Amino acid sequence: MKQKDNHQELRLFFKEQTPLLLFTLLGIIVFYCIFCLYQLEMEAFLYAAGLYLTALIFYLIIRFVRDQQRHLQRRRQLASVELRWNELPLPCSLEAADLQAMIQDLGLRCHELSTQLQNARQESLDYYTTWVHQIKTPISVMQMILQSEDTEEHRELSAELFRIEQYVEMVLTYIRLGSDDHDFVFQECDLDALIRHSIRKYAPQFVRRKIRLIYEPVAMTVLTDEKWLAFVLEQLLSNAIKYTLQGSVTITVTPDKKLSVADTGIGIAPEDLPRIFEKGFTGYNGRADKKSTGLGLYLCRQTADKLGIGISAVSKPGEGSVFTLDLSTRHLEVE
Repeated sequence: MKQKDNHQELRLFFKEQTPLLLFTLLGIIVFYCIFCLYQLEMEAFLYAAGLYLTALIFYLIIRFVRDQQRHLQRRRQLASVELRWNELPLPCSLEAADLQAMIQDLGLRCHELSTQLQNARQESLDYYTTWVHQIKTPISVMQMILQSEDTEEHRELSAELFRIEQYVEMVLTYIRLGSDDHDFVFQECDLDALIRHSIRKYAPQFVRRKIRLIYEPVAMTVLTDEKWLAFVLEQLLSNAIKYTLQGSVTITVTPDKKLSVADTGIGIAPEDLPRIFEKGFTGYNGRADKKSTGLGLYLCRQTADKLGIGISAVSKPGEGSVFTLDLSTRHLEVE
């Protein structure tokens, strides 16, 4: 590949020098004709032509070496052209000066647009963060009102209110994952405490849907961000409850730190399984449910990538699904 690039660069160089070579050839032909017309000694012509060609060869060699050095310099700058568009080398021709002026003008415009985009994104994040915290207050008030009386209607309303709260959290998570600044804090976390906290959060949903939860406590710590890992686990629990009409949800942790959430739900169609982590993909079950957004598993994959853990799924229609988080995929160290 490198040899091919060298040959291409050599061809481009000689193509660029074509006018000079043609002018040189024309000059030699003119002088030859003059020497022949005046019947001058050809030895003088050959001597002068030899000196001129020798000088031309040396010029071409020096020019080629200099062009290669400038080419390598430009290639190095190209790696960070978005940061150094205003630090280009001095132009060696009027054409190069014009091109640099256009590049600098485009670079300035891109920089202004990038700044505007970052400001707009930050304003959006600030707005949604404030909105989420504000909306949580009426949600909490409604939850307290519904808990004051234990009726079937209140339980149904509490379940729907819980879903609203989850969608609110999903909005904030979606915005945060799309921003350049993440509040990831990696530290050793008690995996059992994290799982129990998520289970308690979804306990009313298990009771309401009459789904049995199977979980054996584990004594294990993992190096991760507790809040973001809990978000992934809660999304998996939410999906398991949503698509399990009857049966159970089982949470297991293997000695090699693989956390699995298995359900006995409707399962996932084989043709949908490779795409379940795509943004906005709902699949056959999501279209049948009419309420799926196609964002839950997408956010799980994005969050898992940020945490440096693996996420995978296996499923059989009518038998259930198993989602696995590989917490030992990458070895992280506390700084």
